[in-house]
Amino acid sequence: MRPSFTLLRTDGAARRGQIQTTRGTIETPAFMACATAATVKALSPDQVHATGAEIILSNTYHLMLRPGAERIRRLGGLHEFMKWPWPILTDSGGYQVMSLSELAKITEQGVTFRSHVDGSAHELTPERAVEIQALLGSDIQMVLDECTPFPATREVAEASMQRSMRWAERARAAFLKRTDVNGLGQFGIVQGSIYPELRTRSLEALLPLDFEGHAVGGLAVGEGQEAMFTVLDGIVPLMPQEKPRYLMGVGKPDDIVGSVMRGIDLFDCVLPTRSGRHGQAFTWDGPVNLKNARFAEDLSPLDPDSECPASSLYSRAYLHHLVRSGEMLGAVLLSWHNLAFFQTVLRGLRLAIERGEGQRFSRGFLERYRPLRAEFA
Repeated sequence: MRPSFTLLRTDGAARRGQIQTTRGTIETPAFMACATAATVKALSPDQVHATGAEIILSNTYHLMLRPGAERIRRLGGLHEFMKWPWPILTDSGGYQVMSLSELAKITEQGVTFRSHVDGSAHELTPERAVEIQALLGSDIQMVLDECTPFPATREVAEASMQRSMRWAERARAAFLKRTDVNGLGQFGIVQGSIYPELRTRSLEALLPLDFEGHAVGGLAVGEGQEAMFTVLDGIVPLMPQEKPRYLMGVGKPDDIVGSVMRGIDLFDCVLPTRSGRHGQAFTWDGPVNLKNARFAEDLSPLDPDSECPASSLYSRAYLHHLVRSGEMLGAVLLSWHNLAFFQTVLRGLRLAIERGEGQRFSRGFLERYRPLRAEFA
């Protein structure tokens, strides 16, 4: 059985659903913690799952280079390797190839590049990306696409989108030919930068390939929230109701809330743990910088009502001390808190949609969550 989607309730454009996989059910809308190199940085799998995470994302590019997809297969597959028995989504590696490697070259065949680890030469094609993800054994796999730069002219965006669609067709054919993908699924990726007509044409090219789900790619790359929401307003209503919708690489809590209200089901971002490692905590009143001296004698916790110990047991003064001292525990506790906060927001959205109160939840959250005021306070 390949992954499937059940739509349980709608509230305006917002959706409450479930993605069923052989390794468990994912309640949507959902946020995926990023386990880039087979680990959610600073946290154990049990800690991650205890925050409410039901699915995580791992990275094809990093795992193909180190320790290698073939080695992971010999060691029992990615789930066994990292002791995460629940669903895993893997991205195709295309974004990392083109963002981390200065020596990447794109052709119709695929991408050739040199490893950022040891300089070794590699080629990533749509077919090889499918093979790597099958070796890893991830439950949901993404097709290889070309990451369109931003800003991009319409001509550049169109050529990039068309190549991604040709690669998607090759990736789907390669996936369906394999005998080791039973129970696994594959998502296509809508591209087209900020151009509505290109986005529509991209989706139209993907629909006949009958992917198990669809992603919106090429956003959160510098275009700003208003432009991102404009793209979503145009393309999401055209996406199939019966399949999950994934917004790749997003994002900040206010981005997520706004995107859920526009019909997105699935998100991922490195922000909770990356921010935690740099002393930033997300709160209902916006992000706060624990390096700030005003927290030096603040005995209040980050969130006294949270079930996460990192959120409710430790004072801001103690967290400030850990961050300022460069203690490893500071990164652990803030990453743990941040991921728990993201999961709490998504849980609140799910409950609000079930009750037909999505707009009220969204409006109340955004009125209280003031990132610019809080971040620089």
